[in-house]
Parts: sequence; C-alpha cells; structure tokens
Amino acid sequence: MSYTAAVITISDKGAQGTRVDTSGPALCSILDSKGWIVSYTNIIPDEKEQIKAELVKCADVLGVNLVLTTGGTGFSPRDLAPEATLEVIERRAAGIPEAMRAESRRITPMGCLSRSEAGIRGGTLIINLPGSEAAAKENLMAVIDPVAHGLEMLLGNGSAGCGERHYPRKKNTPSMDEWLREAKTDPSANKIGMYLIHNGVVRETARAQVRDGCKETVPVSGMFFSYDAEKVEEAVAETYELPGVYYVRVWLNEGELKAGEDIMYVLVGGDIRPHVVAALQFLVGRLKVKCVVEREIYI
Repeated sequence: MSYTAAVITISDKGAQGTRVDTSGPALCSILDSKGWIVSYTNIIPDEKEQIKAELVKCADVLGVNLVLTTGGTGFSPRDLAPEATLEVIERRAAGIPEAMRAESRRITPMGCLSRSEAGIRGGTLIINLPGSEAAAKENLMAVIDPVAHGLEMLLGNGSAGCGERHYPRKKNTPSMDEWLREAKTDPSANKIGMYLIHNGVVRETARAQVRDGCKETVPVSGMFFSYDAEKVEEAVAETYELPGVYYVRVWLNEGELKAGEDIMYVLVGGDIRPHVVAALQFLVGRLKVKCVVEREIYI
C-alpha cells in the first residue's frame, strides 16, 4: 500500500517568488521514485505560526502519513522550523534527525549545524530537512526506508515484526428505523419536535481535493477509520448542553472501510429546527475534528 506525503518548502524568498524552489521538487521526485503519493505541496515564509498552522493542517485536516519540511533548520534568527515542529508534535522521533546529521557529517563538517527535528502527531510523521537541494536529498535518502517501516508500525499494531497491519473489524450498520422507534419511546420524546440524522460515508474523492482544491490527487479506494470513545462521550455531553437538545445518539464504524461504506450515523432530537440543525452541525464537527482518525487508502 502506498503512503501519502506532503512537502512544504519554508523560505521567505521562495514564498515571495524571488527564488526558485528546487528542494521541494527534488524531494517530491525521490518520494515518487519510492512509491509514495505526494498529495500536497506548498511554499511558505519563515513565520513560526504559519509553519505550525501548515503542519497541523497536513496532519489533522489532510491526514497525510508523512510531512517533510525543507528549510528553516539553520542558525539564522528566522530559522524556526524545528521550534514550530516541536510545538505541534506529540512524540519526538530523535533517531531520525540523528541519522540525517550523521549522514551530513560524512560529507561536510558543517552537517553538525543542522537543527532538524522529527516527531509524530496522531498518525502523521513530521520531519525537518535542510533547505539546500543537495542536503535535503542526502538527508531524505538516509532515512526514507526506515521511515516507511516506522509508519508501518505507527499505522498498524505497533509491532516491529513482519509488518502486517491489524485494524479492528468494521461493524454492522445500525437500523435507522429502529433508532427512531427507540428515540420516540424515550422520556424526552414529548419535548422533541424534530429529529435529524447524519450519515457519513467514505467517498472516492480525496480529502485534499475536496477541502483544498488540490487537483493532482488520485482516487480513494477506502479508509482506515478509528475513534477515541472517551472523546466521543465528551462531544455528546457537550451537545446535550446546547439549547433545545433532548436526544443524541452516535454510531461510529472502525477498521478498513471501502468507498461507499458507512463511517458514522448521528441522530439528534430537539425542540425546533434551528436548534436541531445547529446541534447536528456542532456534533458532527466535533467528531470529525477531535474524536476520529481517518487515513485514506489510495488506488
């Protein structure tokens, strides 16, 4: 199975259009030759908050498996890629920059000056690379194969053995007729004037194309889907606190899902239409942003 990647060039002059970016395309070429799918690229200035936002977007919104940054790893006061990375990752992967610096030291003593960092955010691995094309290529080639194995463990069962993936088995879809019958026998039913149901399904169009207009994306054949049950309960509790909401029920699938299969069902009952519509939008948004992990499988 192919992994997805994003390549972000961090350069003031590159973002201004006064310098041609060669490092980003060179990294994309290496990834492509190794069978990776580069689903997102961008050039941004050396602004810490903008770097952080871009990393979060790639991990949390686009859901790419690997994010490579190039540039911003030196000693200049505006070289803040490592600091931005450390503020968004959840776990460091210190061995990766150590290996890259060791490779650079074989070529030039200046390799020890790289401040690159690497770490994990959710199911995404983020790695800083130097800004020069030659150094970026050398560093990536030094770690790309171990990185693929690391992602195998990150997205699988955590085993370093044969690399076989183990995901929960997908669930049977509930009956919405039965859900509504049960909702109308609930003690809250006399307060409810409207029920709304949301049914999320796996689509063939990649997330990057739908949300960000990236046209150069391949179709999606399925998705690895999981969720945090405790966070789901918190989201449901928050929804009950909204005006006019008296009934909430959520079902989430899990495991390896195919295009067209159900991701979630959400049922909300409330007093009037504006309250129910607002509550449904609120809850689905919470579930998508804070409670679930979606990893697209590309054809």
